[in-house]
Amino acid sequence: MAGLAAARVLADRFARVTVVDRDNLPAGAEGRRGVPQGAHPHALLAVGRTALEELFPGLTDELVELGARWIDVVRDAIVWQLDGHRVRADSGIDMLCMSRPLLESCVRRRLRTLPNVELRADTAVAGLIGHPGEQVSGVELADGGKLPADLVVDASGRGSRSDSWLRELGFPAAPESVITVRMHYTTRLVRGRLDRLGGPGMLVAAESPPGHRRYGAAFPVEGDKWFVTLGGYHGDRAPTDPDGFQRFADELPESSIAELLRGAEPLSDPVTYSFPTSRRRHFERLRLVPAGYVAVGDALCSFNPVYGHGMTVAALEAITLGECLDQRGSTGAPLARDYYRRSAGLIAVAWDMAASADFAYPDTTGPRPRGLAVTHWYQRRIVQATHVSAEVADAIIRVQHLIEPATILLRPTMVAKVLRAARQARRAQPATTRRTAPDWSP
Repeated sequence: MAGLAAARVLADRFARVTVVDRDNLPAGAEGRRGVPQGAHPHALLAVGRTALEELFPGLTDELVELGARWIDVVRDAIVWQLDGHRVRADSGIDMLCMSRPLLESCVRRRLRTLPNVELRADTAVAGLIGHPGEQVSGVELADGGKLPADLVVDASGRGSRSDSWLRELGFPAAPESVITVRMHYTTRLVRGRLDRLGGPGMLVAAESPPGHRRYGAAFPVEGDKWFVTLGGYHGDRAPTDPDGFQRFADELPESSIAELLRGAEPLSDPVTYSFPTSRRRHFERLRLVPAGYVAVGDALCSFNPVYGHGMTVAALEAITLGECLDQRGSTGAPLARDYYRRSAGLIAVAWDMAASADFAYPDTTGPRPRGLAVTHWYQRRIVQATHVSAEVADAIIRVQHLIEPATILLRPTMVAKVLRAARQARRAQPATTRRTAPDWSP
């Protein structure tokens, strides 16, 4: 998705744009080998949907026509965290839920209508070409051919080999931040419904860290289907056999996901995806950055997917790249420096949010955020407050969806509301290890 979004931005600014992909690109909404995570849920946050709509006008309406599902992320969600259900109320924060293949197919189809964009499938890149220590001027293809370019955009994902390719051209490798989470999740596609939701919605059940590592989630997608995902941190994983998958769901601290599974029609076998580390490349820290080359998406920063920031940040990076091109008017090193500096600000918000949550588990390793003990203390109060306060639930969702900065949670009036609501929630919540969601309406 990062490469497709970047291609749309570049199409308005260059005479010709070539998208090189090693996969055989399907014509419709089908999975492909190069995106194994396509069989798992993908969150397109409200900000990300707005960004893609800016790049591809009419995309939202097309996705809805093809079955994508709207949900209000507070009203239409049954969320269990820290031994309690999050309150349900109208928030006005809507998320569009669909499969990754459906989203990709709609975006690719729109790109193919642009006369100056070529999607070249079944084509692998073997290296970069350019002037050592100065500029990247194209790519070398696996078949021995060369593709010259004024600007190379690396959207090859977390498996990008550009570090070694840039070193071969005399450029230093970007410093990295790596956080080890050893996360595994298993997903099954099913068709079914959960009556207490009253329609499409989202289910989340998370065990309480640091001692418990499991979680489950269910998201609606096109065709009245659901992606049901079960997983865990640091080696805890859900089985891939159907009976074991159901047992894992039964053992979650809240029953909605297990109930959905028991009444659903299976449409796929459970499939597993492993995510060992979050990885961020700090090009913004380099003194010497290559002209003619920028990285986007997971090639720049690979986020823990459980927080759903990847596609949204990639879309924002593409828009940022376009703005930098407009301001600089060339593809020299100043463009790359500006882009990396501005993207670093976008990335830091999502990265810091995820890192703070990941370090709730003692086995997590990597650069620890400052003040973690205080942060975790306050984060627990925020989650507890969401059990009774729609205002706090709305505020944390706005931060998680990158609509508002995290500083809104530190305003004195909000801190007072959080602490007051958290005390109320702790008094009201009986000790329990498992709860059935009440048959409530929003």
